[in-house]
Parts: sequence; C-alpha cells; structure tokens
Amino acid sequence: MQLRPYQSQAVAAVYEHLRTRDDNPCVVIPTAGGKTPVMATICRDAVTQWDGRVLILAHVKELLEQAVDKLHAMAPDLWNRIGVYSAGLKSRDTEHPIIVAGIQSVYRRAAELDRFDLILIDEAHMIPLDDSGGGEGMYRTFMADAQIVNPNVRLIGLTATPYRMSTGMICASPPQGLLNHVCYEVGVRELIVQGYLCPLKTKAGRHKVDTSALHIRGGEFVAGEVEALMDDDSLVRSACREIVEQTEDRNSVLIFAAGVQHALHVQRVLGELGHQCGFVCGETLPFERTETLKRFKQGDLKYLVNVNVLTTGFDAPNIDCVALLRPTNSPGLYYQMVGRGFRLDPSKTDCLVLDFGGNILRHGPVDALQIQDRSPGSGEAPAKECPQCQAVIHAAYGVCPECGYEFPPPQKDKHEHQATTAGVLTGEVTETKYQVQDVSYSVHTKRGSDDDHPRTMRVEYRCGLRDNHSEWVCPEHTGYARGKFEAWWRARSNEPIPDTAQDAVDLADSGALAEAKTITVRSVAGERFDRITDYQLGPIPPRLDGSDERDEGLCEPAYAYADDEVPF
Repeated sequence: MQLRPYQSQAVAAVYEHLRTRDDNPCVVIPTAGGKTPVMATICRDAVTQWDGRVLILAHVKELLEQAVDKLHAMAPDLWNRIGVYSAGLKSRDTEHPIIVAGIQSVYRRAAELDRFDLILIDEAHMIPLDDSGGGEGMYRTFMADAQIVNPNVRLIGLTATPYRMSTGMICASPPQGLLNHVCYEVGVRELIVQGYLCPLKTKAGRHKVDTSALHIRGGEFVAGEVEALMDDDSLVRSACREIVEQTEDRNSVLIFAAGVQHALHVQRVLGELGHQCGFVCGETLPFERTETLKRFKQGDLKYLVNVNVLTTGFDAPNIDCVALLRPTNSPGLYYQMVGRGFRLDPSKTDCLVLDFGGNILRHGPVDALQIQDRSPGSGEAPAKECPQCQAVIHAAYGVCPECGYEFPPPQKDKHEHQATTAGVLTGEVTETKYQVQDVSYSVHTKRGSDDDHPRTMRVEYRCGLRDNHSEWVCPEHTGYARGKFEAWWRARSNEPIPDTAQDAVDLADSGALAEAKTITVRSVAGERFDRITDYQLGPIPPRLDGSDERDEGLCEPAYAYADDEVPF
C-alpha cells in the first residue's frame, strides 16, 4: 500500500503525538481524501511491528461494512486479522487483533472484547456532545471500561471535519473532550490543487434564502419548520426546473431534501418533467435502498433525492452535481453534503453545487468554513415570555396557557426560485448580470463618525423582490475617492459635478442621471463584500436648465460595502 505524501505525514503526526503527549489526537483529512489508508497503516504497524491490538469504532452499520471492505482492499495482508463485532451485522468476533465494531453493540462490553492498545474512531465528527441518541456518553462508558482493562490504551479520531454536526469543535481539553488535539490537518483546496479531489463550482442566479423565522434546536434548524419553508409547490417546481436545466450535461445528481414529503414532492415534479428520480430515506426498506443506490452508482439513475441518509460514508465517485434543497445551521452537515462530490471519477471534470438553502452564504466556502463553537443549549431558547402576563412558557406554545394570549405565527419568507452563485471554494469568482428595476439615492453618514466627517451618496439598485445591490460614491471626499466619483458622475450626467452628497441626491432625484438598465456584480468566495464591475446605461439626459452643454467621461465602476462597513 503506497501512501500519498499527506497520508504519510498524517501517520507520522499521530505517532509523534502518541510519543510526546498524554492526550488523544485527531487526524483531519477531507472527504474522499483517503482516511482509510491512514487507518490501515496504523493498524498494520500496531499489529505487525508492536504486537498490539486495535479496535475501530464507528457509529452506523454502513460505516462498519465500508471500513472492513476498504481495509481488506488496501491491506490484503491483514484480511485474516480483521474481525467484526456488530449486532446489526450479526457478528460478535472478539479474538482477532483488529476488531471493527459498532459503538452501540460494544459500549458496555469492553471487558468481553479484552485488551486493546489503540482505539480508532472513524468519522469522529458524528459523536454528539451530549448523551442523547447514543452520543459521547457511549464512548465515555466504553473508554472508562477499556482503561480498566488496559490503563495505557490510546484513542485516535479520524474525520473530514474537526467539528460536530451541531455543537462546535470536537476537540477539547480533557476531561471535557474525548479527543483533545488536531495533530494533523490537510485542506480541501490543497488536495484539489494536488489533483486528489475533484474541483467544485457553483452556478445559477444569485438569490438568498431567508431563514430568519426558523427556530434552532440543538444547534440545527427545527426540521418541521425547514420542510414547511421549502415544500412550497411553486418553489419546488421552479427549483426542479433549474436543476434539470443546469444538469443537462451532468451524469449523476444527488439531491438533499428537507423532509420526506418534500423529497417525494421533488421526485414527483422531476417525474413530471420527464426525468426518473430515485428516493431514499431512513425508512426505506433495505433491499429497495440497496437497489436504488446500485442503479445510481452504476449510472442507470441520473437523479437521486435523499433525506438525511447519504451525508456520511456514502461513496459514489460518479456524482457530478450536488443540489442542496435544504438549509442547515450545521457547518458539518453542509460540508458533508457538498463532500459527496469530492471524489475523482473518469466520467467528470468537476462537480457542480446548486445551493437553494443559502448554506454557502451562511457558512462560507467549504475550504474556509466559519465555525462557532456552540455549547449545548445555546442558540434559540426553548422558552419564551408572554408579552401580556410575562409568564415564561415553552417556546412551542401558540397560546399562553396562563392568560390566553395568542402569539403571532412566525413569518416564514420563502426561499428564492434559483440557487445561489456564492462560491463554494475560497477565491472562486462569479460575475452575474442583473436587470435593474429601480434605483434610489440617499445621503449616507458613516456610523459613529463625527459631524464633520465627509458624507457619501448611497445608490441602491433594486433587481428583484429581495435582491438589492448598493454602492457608495464620494462627492465630499478628496483624492482618489473624489476622482472616482467625478468619473462616475460624468458617465451619467451633463450637470456640473456636485460637491456635497445632498446636492448629488437632489440632482439624481430630479432626473439628472442616466437610467441604469443592468449592473454586473462580482463576488469572490471568502470575501465579505461584492463589487459592481460594470453597468449598462441609458442615454444621458439633457441639462435641467435646458442648455446643451455636455460633460463627457468614461464609466468606471465603484465599490460596494455593507452599511456599517463603508471604509471612509
């Protein structure tokens, strides 16, 4: 088994950590970057060089099967040294030097499994912080007993994402965290540049989803609210039409839906558009799921919609489009969904990401995620105060049980009909041309500035119902900023160039500026602000005083900033 350079570095980093530190390391390698060769190398060294025993723990049955298959494929010399302990796989092997086990099956059976020297946790980001649903409590229970059998046992985590699905980073100082330190990490962009991961790109209209009315529970949006937001017939139909249009030259399209009914709705609409779409969810019968996934992997089924089942451990290298038809507040889940397209395959040159849930804008590019370490219970409070009687009640109440006050229903803004073009990788540049429906002008004063600070004129272009783009021009400044304003004004007006923002607004409102028909907006993934780079303008209007004087000039772009970030 020949390791790639970064895989060799990962193995060396684990050994260095075990030699020099007393806590537990974690290795971070992106999805499709090859964690199994690292795991197999550690297993082989432990068994053949040090005469040790290794336990590999995973969270779900599918990961156990994959781990065994990949270990056999990548380290065939170990095939007769690997056993499986899993109720779901109907195997309870305790004798082999390498055991692959499901945590649910073994967390109270450390003594039965006997002594281990190393314990590897595959897909370590799947470990939730709390004990609910089989979380870190199971691992803690097992580790406590394993340390009784062997006080020197060491724990190693392997993951593509060093943060949990909902509650922040997985590494913490002991005793708070089972895993304590990322000993090695290689990034998505680095592996794309080196040719080990498939390039990603985004495409479609740049529109944002408004999730402000969604509540958060356990770090994630409430599932029922998400499905209600997304499962609107007109929105499903428009999104499906766009998916079909954008994937005409694609082979395998994996769609993530917000819920079962939403997924069935998507499947039905794609069928009406003439495209067969497979469907899998947690309740899909095993033989149906196996057959559907087989057809998808073999290329017999182009579209596959799923609900919460194909985010971790699902390998289909032929996926060349991932469509996110659901918003998520979890950076880990967002990464895992996009990561389904990371794998290389001869059938594709890149993977298209269609984001209908505003996830790229919410979390940032997948190679530069914006992570907040959220402790359990943070975010949306599970209680609220009645404004009429001040009773503190559960957030789910629609009517106060104390006084009968009826809370107004949450205002759920629908998602847009098109996917976002926000870059899924840092540095990715997208330029989008918009038809301008209306333009407004106003005087802008920088927040917190002194009274004598130069003011600017804000120009807001309305390009859709909730799609506005702004720029700020600087009549009251000097130097470069004033020069930019003068060029901007000459391209639009025959009026003398004003010296104050108020004069500029008054002239603009009086019809002194040429009509803006289109604007082109440039976005760079990982950068906070967009930039207007080009305009299509109508004819310059005549002078307001009726004279025929003209003041010619060239059209130059101005920069756009958020209201509270104007840099002058």
